[in-house]
Amino acid sequence: MIRVLVFIAVVFAVALGASWVADRPGVITLDWQGYRIETALMTALIAIAALFVAVMIGWGLLRTILRSPDIASRFFRRRRRERGYEALSRGLVSLGLGDAPSARRYATEASRLLKSEPAASLLLAQTAQLAGDRDEARKRFEAMLDDPKLKPVGLHGLFVEAERLGEPVAARHYAEEAASLVPGLPWAGRAVLGYQAMAEDWQAALASLERNYGAKLIDKKTFRRHKAVLMTARALQLEDHEPDQARGLALDAHGLAPDLVPAAVVAARLSSRRGDIRKALKVVETTWKLEPHPDLADAYAHARSGDSAHDRLARIKTLIALRPNSTAGALAFGAVAIEAREWSMAREQLAGVVRSHPTRRACLLMAELEEAEHGDRGRVREWLARAVRAPADETWVADGFISDEWMPVSPVTGRIDAFEWKVPAVLNHEETVEEIDEALMAELPAIAAAEKAPEPEPVKVIEAAPDTAKAEAKPAEPAVPKERREEAPATGAAPEPAAPARETAPGNGSASSAAARPAQSAPAAARPQEKPATPRSSETIDFPLKHMPDDPGPDMDEDEPAQKPGFRFFN
Repeated sequence: MIRVLVFIAVVFAVALGASWVADRPGVITLDWQGYRIETALMTALIAIAALFVAVMIGWGLLRTILRSPDIASRFFRRRRRERGYEALSRGLVSLGLGDAPSARRYATEASRLLKSEPAASLLLAQTAQLAGDRDEARKRFEAMLDDPKLKPVGLHGLFVEAERLGEPVAARHYAEEAASLVPGLPWAGRAVLGYQAMAEDWQAALASLERNYGAKLIDKKTFRRHKAVLMTARALQLEDHEPDQARGLALDAHGLAPDLVPAAVVAARLSSRRGDIRKALKVVETTWKLEPHPDLADAYAHARSGDSAHDRLARIKTLIALRPNSTAGALAFGAVAIEAREWSMAREQLAGVVRSHPTRRACLLMAELEEAEHGDRGRVREWLARAVRAPADETWVADGFISDEWMPVSPVTGRIDAFEWKVPAVLNHEETVEEIDEALMAELPAIAAAEKAPEPEPVKVIEAAPDTAKAEAKPAEPAVPKERREEAPATGAAPEPAAPARETAPGNGSASSAAARPAQSAPAAARPQEKPATPRSSETIDFPLKHMPDDPGPDMDEDEPAQKPGFRFFN
């Protein structure tokens, strides 16, 4: 719009000037070498303008003729560049499609037409990567290091190749060189930080984290969290030989991330070791309100060395009151109550956990309670067998890696703050359970023989003898008629009895029927006369059950009837 207004203004000025000249006519006289030329003023101006235009046109034609070689050269260069960029574009499309042969063809053409184009060299290197030619790709990336413009690209390509080949030392070297060459480079900053953390160089990792935050590669929340994790790792490293410095780092980490459980545990442990019990308790309480954890409960209970079990129990009561109805608090209270021999309090806490979250640790604590309070070996085995099939407890998990202890970085990916306190995905759980059941079944005869108590009329248990049973059950032996079976005792030639199965009560499972199978295969004459099982109300049958009743333990009244004799199965 402005240009239009300027053009109109110029035209108006020219028209105004021409009008002014036309209103003032005159004659121009030129006298030169005996020639005299007279013409009107307007005619002279028009002639001068025409002469100027003719001179300009002639000069333009002359310049075109003189510069025709350069013009032709520029034309061919432009056409060559257009063809090169077209080949480069097609090569990138083929590379995105995964068509390595086409990408290589277009990349070669682009490299030939575009001699100094960095994209063509990068396309050739990436095409070699796509085709799986690692040696060629590495050579092309190494050739880029000689060009200052392409050196960061070459370092990134060599870094990727080093990671693919599993060479962390070389990968870290390329990342550090790229980070120093181009400060604030995202991939280089993150890679350097990850490798420093994997090497447990916590001081260098903290410095790299500060640089990444200064380059705005991470936000403030992530920076505070990662800094707390690295400071906690550094505190764990210095805990044994520099406890004061480790305590300062742990407290600073706790201030940056109050919900970071390892930082609170380390800070509380070092504060207790220094004698600052109040500070240790305060740190644990702050984190417990945000994230209840068994390690926090253990650090809180043992904040003061030399306390009795009842003192630790009273302290745990104070802790779980800050975050009631937590599973971690109930389990910690139950464990300390067992140590203090407060059976009713322990059973009350563990019963609620068993009903709501029947995990393996809860079942193991119930087994420990039964052993400590009653010494009931049968009930202990029931809870142990139930623990086999109970859901897994929470543990530290990162990228599929399960660890009993917290670690600042993932050993799989090198990611900082990757471990989470959660229930892991247990693989092949059923196969593991079957293997444990078979092991328990194999140990059952030895357990029964070691713990069997003498009684007036014990149940007769005869171990099965497979070889004897097979010898007694030969298919070539003729069947004994009924009349001869009745006369056999009188002749005094009674056959040796085969090993029968254990006497079972009605409702037995598949294990007892499997044990009885060898005796059933023997002839009828080889079976001894079975005696009815004598009821035993005070003896507990020690047998690892596969399915347990959902109860927190025996709580029978004296008026209730005694248990039925025989094995107990819950199929």
